Amino acid sequence: MSKPAKAGDSAKSSSFQEALQKLESIVETMEAGELPLETLIARYEEGTRLARVCQEKLAEAELKIQQLEKNAAGELKLKPLDLAEE
Repeated sequence: MSKPAKAGDSAKSSSFQEALQKLESIVETMEAGELPLETLIARYEEGTRLARVCQEKLAEAELKIQQLEKNAAGELKLKPLDLAEE
């Protein structure tokens, strides 16, 4: 029997674009000002999780970009990360 997925678990597995779209939707819903307080709090918590996911995915992408280097043929390749440099 599989255990149900938590909202945070599904957010972590979603793509950056999906997380950003969900976050934008939450912001629009909250800005409308028609939700009860309990729902606003739940949306805020979900939005906070999604914002964290977006930040993590952007940090991962930035790290990959920093690791790209050109080889002798001019092709880009990912160089191994050396944590000792940082």
